[in-house]
Amino acid sequence: MSDEMKFSEYHLQIGTDAIINRHLAPILADDPDNEENQRKAAQKLMEVLKEMRVRIGTLLKTDNVSFLFGAGTSISAGGFSLANIPKQIEEDLLRKVNEKQKKEKKEDDEVPSWIELFYRTVSAIKTDSFSFEDRKRLFVPESEGDYKEIPINLEDYLSHLHMWLASMGVTGNSMVLSFSDASECSIGKSDLDRLIKEITQSLSALLDLPKPDKDDALKSHRRFIKKVLTRPLNLRRANLFTLNYDTLLEQAADAEGAVLVDGFVGTLRRVFRPESYDLDFYFPAQTTEGRVHRFDRALHLYKLHGSITWHRCDQNWENPYGLYATFFNQDCQKDDVLIYPSPLKYGQALGLPYSELFRRFGNAIVQPQSVLFTMGYGFGDEHVNALIRQALAIPSFTLVIVDPDPNNYFVSELEALEDERVWIVKGWDLGTFENFVQKLLPDLREEEIYAKVMSTFMALTPPMRTGLNEEDVRNGE
Repeated sequence: MSDEMKFSEYHLQIGTDAIINRHLAPILADDPDNEENQRKAAQKLMEVLKEMRVRIGTLLKTDNVSFLFGAGTSISAGGFSLANIPKQIEEDLLRKVNEKQKKEKKEDDEVPSWIELFYRTVSAIKTDSFSFEDRKRLFVPESEGDYKEIPINLEDYLSHLHMWLASMGVTGNSMVLSFSDASECSIGKSDLDRLIKEITQSLSALLDLPKPDKDDALKSHRRFIKKVLTRPLNLRRANLFTLNYDTLLEQAADAEGAVLVDGFVGTLRRVFRPESYDLDFYFPAQTTEGRVHRFDRALHLYKLHGSITWHRCDQNWENPYGLYATFFNQDCQKDDVLIYPSPLKYGQALGLPYSELFRRFGNAIVQPQSVLFTMGYGFGDEHVNALIRQALAIPSFTLVIVDPDPNNYFVSELEALEDERVWIVKGWDLGTFENFVQKLLPDLREEEIYAKVMSTFMALTPPMRTGLNEEDVRNGE
């Protein structure tokens, strides 16, 4: 890839101002392939990024700072997108069938009816042909063919399955679907219920991240935790809202020695107590004046769609929400805790404990002088978008969207508004979670030390000798 193409992967827009393009375009306009122009553009890019780190540092110093994590922040650790039916899920479904056939010593042609239903339904929805035999052949380890994922959004597919199941009601046992191409598909209730369970179990099992083959998968998450913790202690704790089920943020915080207030309290059995979000941590007084010091390594974590570490239990006086947390294990696949992609998702978000978590999300971003960073979130959840729309009605609210290739209508509408309160960071060299944390998210302590050094330098060196003024230094010259 040429240097010119690399520059095109850096894009930062505030309102109508495409900042990076505004600085680099004049340099590359006459002869973009010229080596000297390339060098000047690279140098200017570093200066612009330094300036933007200062401006993002100013946002981090506001009193109410929140981050919203989507699936994109987990990709580097082995996570996956739901835009298609992930290969990992289809492989897991086929593996289950293969293991069952071997265990029961069945012939290959004795295929479980639920997996046949899977391929019949995806074929009907996509008006294409997918069969168990063909797909199984593609997934053979010896096969060198580059097979493609089934091009159906997993959330949409699960929505179809849930709607079909709901339409049967309590007494129905089967139904016949007629599709636009005049084809028909017979669906048994037991097979449909089994298929939904198999897919959701495979989905939750694959969320135990990071995957063993992902070296340094937590590096960016750890760097993120470390940088956010450099915010001044007189400000409110930063809020980490995540739509992901995995535990990457928790693992990163543990590695950095940080405390995450996640709504659960207890030692042997941690139960959900949302009032714990209102607590804080201080060191005891060490002086005769009785002055206490605030603990500097704590953040608030809200898992808006549940977690692979959450489990249901009976409600009682000691556990009013009937929810407890522990380490991840396969039992979570059987618990009704995760909000899986389905048409029920919005309704589930209105129930406990999710309603409490979403209430706190909405409340956090509508406070005066609030900033919300969205990272790896594709704006596909309307119940989340509604709260962000509400926050945009607050004049002092700032929204920073970090996405390498945003293509959702919601982002397009925001771009069309040309609102200076909306920052959009995109391009694969800047808009991914990893690159944003590395190149744009500042370490405020390092920035403070740098500012003090330059201030001392300016105080000791006459301006005539440096050729710089105070404004130049602030701009990183």
